[in-house]
Amino acid sequence: MNVLICDDSGFARKQLARALPREWDIRLHEAGDGQEGLEQILMGHGDLVLLDLTMPRMDGYDVLETLQREGIRSKVLVVSGDIQPEAHARVMALGALDFIKKPASPETLHAFLRQHGFWQPREESVTEPQASPAPAPQHAPPSGPLLTPQSRDLYQELANVAMGQAADLLARLLGAFVVLPIPNVNVLEVSELHMALSAAAESDTLSAVCQGFIGAGIAGEALLLFHDASFAELARLMKHEGELDRAAELELLMDTANVLIGAFLRGFSAQLDTHFSQGHPVLLGQHRPIHQLIQTNQSRWRRTLAIEINYRLQGHKVQCDLLLLFTEDSIATMDHKVQHLL
Repeated sequence: MNVLICDDSGFARKQLARALPREWDIRLHEAGDGQEGLEQILMGHGDLVLLDLTMPRMDGYDVLETLQREGIRSKVLVVSGDIQPEAHARVMALGALDFIKKPASPETLHAFLRQHGFWQPREESVTEPQASPAPAPQHAPPSGPLLTPQSRDLYQELANVAMGQAADLLARLLGAFVVLPIPNVNVLEVSELHMALSAAAESDTLSAVCQGFIGAGIAGEALLLFHDASFAELARLMKHEGELDRAAELELLMDTANVLIGAFLRGFSAQLDTHFSQGHPVLLGQHRPIHQLIQTNQSRWRRTLAIEINYRLQGHKVQCDLLLLFTEDSIATMDHKVQHLL
């Protein structure tokens, strides 16, 4: 059997490959996005496809639609961090066999493979995953907090899983489908951060909330930038009654921030096997240009690991940007924590 793992994250592909049964007699192939995945399928490399949803060029939904439209008979198991009920319903309607939540443990993946008749353990075989090699000797963290391609890919995948958990809560709260982007991960100087924020906001006025977090040598701030043009639609989705004044908008903003920031930090910290204590959310400003909001926190932001996520609701004029800004000192600590994953 030809098995294709289609995911834009090299880390996620390796993680899935390691989770497959050791004794399973297959030819394993990989693709870094949906377009490459379709090419591999057309080459006969996709009897079974383990398919991510959030990918560049062509996402998982596009792949499923193409397979269905062209009558291509590859079997597809979706493996995704987007756990919204509508995401599950959409992929099943497009012909997927099943939906597996990221990160998929070997036990979970084996159970799905057995359930759908792709693999059965031999009686004499051991079905537990192969033991991980002994960890490498611990060395002092590198002095320069620079991201390697491997670590950037890993942080992007960790953010992808946490982003999906936050989107699921928001989707259930609003009764709408949250369109998920590919998280943007970079180490930025303060001037570069200002440029990134300005580009995210363009010419729109914004309302913004920040919330600090700290735990086990990791500290930072979560910043939610809410586009002011979104308030009226958000109020309608939340069934807000009464006048939509600044006080009502602030309440809507804080509710959205609590869902997105809280859920993301829980999902991200759980993957780091740590716990974040969160400070009280602080309003940076309402209906203000981005440069004024940046000026408020300029003294606190220096070099940072920045994770940027743009959330928008399908069919609704609601858009917000979530940025996770980790302090320079935190980067070496996080790099050390994720070495076992790499």
